[in-house]
Amino acid sequence: MPKYLDFESFAGDEQYLNELKAAKDSSETDEAEKEELQSWINSVETRVISRKKDIYSKLTPFQAVQVARHIERPSTIDYIKLLCGDDFFELHGDREFGDDKAIVGGIGKIGDYSLMIIGHQKGHDTEENINRNFGMAHPEGYRKAIRLMHMAEHFNLPIITFIDTPGAFPGIGAEERGQSNAIAESLAEMSEIRVPIICFVTGEGGSGGALALGLGDRIYMLEYSVYSVISAEGCAAILWDDPSKVELAAESLKLRAKDLLDAGVIDGILPEPLGAAHRDYNAVADEIRKCIFKELSCLNKNSADELLIQRYNKFRGMGKFTLQGELNA
Repeated sequence: MPKYLDFESFAGDEQYLNELKAAKDSSETDEAEKEELQSWINSVETRVISRKKDIYSKLTPFQAVQVARHIERPSTIDYIKLLCGDDFFELHGDREFGDDKAIVGGIGKIGDYSLMIIGHQKGHDTEENINRNFGMAHPEGYRKAIRLMHMAEHFNLPIITFIDTPGAFPGIGAEERGQSNAIAESLAEMSEIRVPIICFVTGEGGSGGALALGLGDRIYMLEYSVYSVISAEGCAAILWDDPSKVELAAESLKLRAKDLLDAGVIDGILPEPLGAAHRDYNAVADEIRKCIFKELSCLNKNSADELLIQRYNKFRGMGKFTLQGELNA
């Protein structure tokens, strides 16, 4: 049974719809009953679709955060399976400390393109989330990513990153092993990698842990993903010392895809199916595949030097400010 969010008021109707469909498909249902059931199915389905469209067209920022965190939302491994099939070979370890399961990476093939694919990995249940540390990487995870990026550069493979993490792991061991330095190294290395880099924020892009895989030639967000310097809960705690201010914090952070596009931080938004990505993995994977093909056909026309110059200018050009005199004018 799918897991519903609190604001998804169509949950009861959708469950009833599934029961009607199961009854219609039953071998014990005769033709007359099937016709009657189909009439009910059409009516309930229309109601469900209408309600979904209404809800998802008016999501609040914090509701968007909840959608981005949905436990059934596709993960990096899900996308790899859909995009590469069996043409993927996972690579492990940072060659310094160990293998961090919160970040997966390896060589894959999508269409005619051989690629290095790297991404945060959450789980779809409690056991898997514990195994993957809820997608929160340790320093060795980012150092593994750096190692794979250099390998991609050596073999002239474009790099695809999937970003979905609450943030880098803040534990004592991670800090002792140089968490902040690993993130800084990842950013520095990505700025100088001489192959195309395309980044996709697929779920929750949180803080430096997300940014560490986010310095690319092109940055896209899925429609209901979020990307921010801090979580809404963390922002509410720091600025207001009040957990109840979480919705105000989410609004203030401007963390939705459309906000980031307006600010010039990302290059585009990929649409999600009605009810978000967890309702149709294939539809989202198809959008990502089309985007990869489109961008690589453009980026591959540039020399390595041109890529670096354009990447530098892209990030130097981010941000807007207004002079005090203009504010008072």
